[in-house]
Amino acid sequence: MVDRAVPNLPSRDFDASVAFYGRFGFEVVYRDGGWLILGRGAVRLEFFLAPELDPYSSWFMASVRVADLDGLYAAVRASGVPERTTGTPRLVPVALQEWGQRAGYLIDLDGTQLHLIEEE
Repeated sequence: MVDRAVPNLPSRDFDASVAFYGRFGFEVVYRDGGWLILGRGAVRLEFFLAPELDPYSSWFMASVRVADLDGLYAAVRASGVPERTTGTPRLVPVALQEWGQRAGYLIDLDGTQLHLIEEE
């Protein structure tokens, strides 16, 4: 097994998270009353139940590094997540970032910001 780190992110409602992420290819890997793991290929996102979370004041974030950034971004956009500058959920388009890599951003239903980064 390869060493790895997996983000632990809040979800106000597991059913809503499963439906949201499922629209662009994530599947349930594990679920119980207080923990949810979603996977898309080798990417894993783990969620804890946080029904009291205010998505507009959330500071949670994670980086998701993928080989096919354009494919993932297109799948998220095709699922109906709008490109806009405010609100949740939303997408920020892929662009060359100041640190030299291409990245876009997804803000999910719970206000978590996922940095979608092209893996070199």
